[in-house]
Amino acid sequence: MSLRTVFAEAGRVRRLVGDLPTQEFALLRLLLAVAHDALDGPRDIDHWADLWDDEGCFAPVDAYLAEHRDRLDLLDAQAPFFQVAGLQTGKGEVASLNRIVADVPNGDPFFTSRMPGVERLGFAEAARWVVHAHAFDTSGIKSGVEGDARVKGGKVYPLGVGWAGALGGVFAEGSTLRETLLLNLVAADTGGIRFDSGDRPAWRRDPDGPGVLEGRQPSGVRDLYTWPTRRLRLHFDESGVHGVVLGYGDPLGAHNMHTREPMTAWRRSPAQEKKRGEPVVYLPRDHDPSRAAWRGLASLIAGRTESSQGAEAAPFLRPGVLEWVSRLATEGVLERRFLIRARVIGAVYGTQQSVIDEIVDDRLSMGVVLLHERDRAYGTQAVDAVSDAEGAVTALGDLATDLARAAGAESDGPRGTARDQGFGALDGPYRAWLAGLAEAQDPYLAREEWKHGVRRIVEQLGRQLLETAGEAAWAGRTVPAKQGTQWLNSGLADAWFRARLTKVLGAPQAATPAAGRAAPASDDFLPKVTA
Repeated sequence: MSLRTVFAEAGRVRRLVGDLPTQEFALLRLLLAVAHDALDGPRDIDHWADLWDDEGCFAPVDAYLAEHRDRLDLLDAQAPFFQVAGLQTGKGEVASLNRIVADVPNGDPFFTSRMPGVERLGFAEAARWVVHAHAFDTSGIKSGVEGDARVKGGKVYPLGVGWAGALGGVFAEGSTLRETLLLNLVAADTGGIRFDSGDRPAWRRDPDGPGVLEGRQPSGVRDLYTWPTRRLRLHFDESGVHGVVLGYGDPLGAHNMHTREPMTAWRRSPAQEKKRGEPVVYLPRDHDPSRAAWRGLASLIAGRTESSQGAEAAPFLRPGVLEWVSRLATEGVLERRFLIRARVIGAVYGTQQSVIDEIVDDRLSMGVVLLHERDRAYGTQAVDAVSDAEGAVTALGDLATDLARAAGAESDGPRGTARDQGFGALDGPYRAWLAGLAEAQDPYLAREEWKHGVRRIVEQLGRQLLETAGEAAWAGRTVPAKQGTQWLNSGLADAWFRARLTKVLGAPQAATPAAGRAAPASDDFLPKVTA
């Protein structure tokens, strides 16, 4: 679909699907920049509500795109889209398209259909990778281009990854692309996010040259979503694109950009505060590929005032787009039971950020009532339910450790394996429970129900650990204790395990189904684990 078709059909399109999840994130930001500029807003929450109620709210985008058609032309001779006309290196080299196609890892092209490399791209796919390069391009040494004062010996030394690559990307996803675009279309009067009156996207600015304008800062989300972190130029013929010139563009520091960038969570950095001599420094909170999104739920739904203590600055800030959705829920523009998916996307870089090692892509379904500022019961119980799972899995890991000690074996491996199995077994049930929490009449009863389900799942995993522990653990042995030594076998390890579960989840009791929603963590979710 073209840009014009995407907006015309946004109510019928489920979502964007790029060549990579990171491409989806980059393209969504491009569409948001178009929407913000074409609609010149939303100015405030009333303007947004009018757009939400109007199925044809994106109708002005068609005329807007026609007006700026020349600057959105990938092949324009004077100002090609997201490129620099006439860009060239001192020796006139043209690089392989592997430089911008991120699913061809340099040196390790084992999991790609493009083996051994990318020789040619169609124009539509090339346009997607151009957008992706500005957002997620790797760091490392790049060829110097003529006219760039940063060139030394024909090269420019590492200046960091593309802007979106520095983020732990987060956005709110609705049931259609139209809903997704609107949910992330933050109003200009939103507290905590700065919008300057002159904010405009790249295609409404003077075309970039090969050099850099030192000291320029984004004027708002339209500017930031289209920030030119690279200078590049595609080489093509009548049948497609066959090469690229790629260099560094405008650098952008991440520290304290929380008032500009709404599509990431933020963490306070004492180390940077000390280094920079500033009282408060926030940096983007990136994603951990080994940790499912639900385990970091607090950073997504805890409000800024809730995560701070008195006058002390908050240790973390939730993403601005979720602050915005919270406002929509709190002011009653969205129904309390309206369901969104908090989508998290990010790149994990390796070897001095010169390669992409992993890509994170996860989503959490939740009712917007979890973000409600004046009714925190649902959000608090959702976060505390994560703590229930963490505590139960810790008890399971302790059981694996104790059984290994009783058998005279190393404990680190069994403990890590047990924890992985525990979180894996609770992943589906928690997601189902969270998605249905908004339907519960009493969030406290819903959490008690969740605890009951956690106990059943983790107890079964514990039984399987005991069954596979072997005769050595059953017989036991003398092990070091806080005061001298003690005899440890599988029977005592089991007793300790059940006591720890009781401390975390309370005494075993029958579940009380929360009215108004289906019971989570049913027996269908119970894992079948083999030794």
